Amino acid sequence: MDHILKSISFIFHPLLMPLLGVIFYFSKSPRFIPKEVIGAKLISLFILSVVLPILLYFLLKTLGKVKSIHLETTSERILPLVLNCIVVIIVIQRILTPTQIIELYFFFVGILISSMACLILAFLKFKASIHMIAVSGVFMYFIALSIHFSININGTLALMAIISGAVATSRLHVNAHTYKELLMGIFVGVIPQLILVPYWL
Repeated sequence: MDHILKSISFIFHPLLMPLLGVIFYFSKSPRFIPKEVIGAKLISLFILSVVLPILLYFLLKTLGKVKSIHLETTSERILPLVLNCIVVIIVIQRILTPTQIIELYFFFVGILISSMACLILAFLKFKASIHMIAVSGVFMYFIALSIHFSININGTLALMAIISGAVATSRLHVNAHTYKELLMGIFVGVIPQLILVPYWL
């Protein structure tokens, strides 16, 4: 059980959650989108939102700016969060513009707001759970998509609820966060997505 709980944090890592949201959108959207466009978007997003942050992490670790991938202190979080905000800005300016796929554009705008809120909290010496920010933000986006496209995804939503609980349990098990930090993570992840819903729903 110990190994399972620890592995959950890696399986549902914050770097992977935005890409999961995009894959889910393309799988459920009733709009016709050429496969070539979908493939290009997914590859671009994978490079920018997964590969690039990993490379930047190793660069920061080499430079002595971070000690581990867990970013255990608020001071360690600041520079990675700044870089993450820059990456998300590039995504919404170059890959997911509002004139192309408005639902995904606002999804990433919500991610940007959550990242900036997490950065502000880091400056205030509060370590909100980035795992919970990511998973709860995607969960809220799935709910909004189900309403937007009038589709029944109750099974998916139930699974996301289980995943959210598993991630929270995992973070508590490894003593990475307190209950307050997990709750703040949920709040920071959900609220931006919820606020932006009227702009595209």
